[in-house]
Amino acid sequence: MKRLISLLTSIFLTGCTVVGIRSSEEPNYQVLNDYGIIQIRQYPSLIVAKTEINADYKTSSNQGFQRLAGYIFGNNKAQQKLAMTAPVIQEQHAENMAMTAPVIQQKSADTWQMLFVLPKEYTLLTAPIPLDPTVKITEMASKKVAVLNYSGSLTEQGIKEKSEELDAWLKAHNYSIISAPQSAAYDPPWTLPFLRRNEIHIEIQ
Repeated sequence: MKRLISLLTSIFLTGCTVVGIRSSEEPNYQVLNDYGIIQIRQYPSLIVAKTEINADYKTSSNQGFQRLAGYIFGNNKAQQKLAMTAPVIQEQHAENMAMTAPVIQQKSADTWQMLFVLPKEYTLLTAPIPLDPTVKITEMASKKVAVLNYSGSLTEQGIKEKSEELDAWLKAHNYSIISAPQSAAYDPPWTLPFLRRNEIHIEIQ
């Protein structure tokens, strides 16, 4: 089953090629301010499929993607295939911790959350019901986010460094941070690193 999902993922993501051409649907958002590699965006509410994995970054990335890819490839009660959208969102999550505080936890207790944004025609009522109990369908509220764009390989260390860079920029420009950083990826692993589109998202007031 895992091999089949991997194969289907490869076929399904051919719109995101080694040369960086993307055809996946993206959420509609409004750019409120543009500072070059950093933008302030307003996102509408979004319907997402999400899952949580208690593991290190690499393991959680693989497991999370397999679960969510399985869901959109038909592992749902309607056996319905859904279009792939971008970006894939991932964040480190800690229970019982205010979102305004930095996320500080040991590697052995990591919990990573991964989300796929569903195509815009779906609602909470019409989205197919997952067969995997670890996959949940939920709605993300409309929000304003600061976004830092960068290229290169997507690694835990890179996410950490770029998150710190965006956090420092926001504080220097007197923005009020109200969430932990999220990693947003738009390309499959085989895309040439310098052509990849990666982002860090931090919600602000």
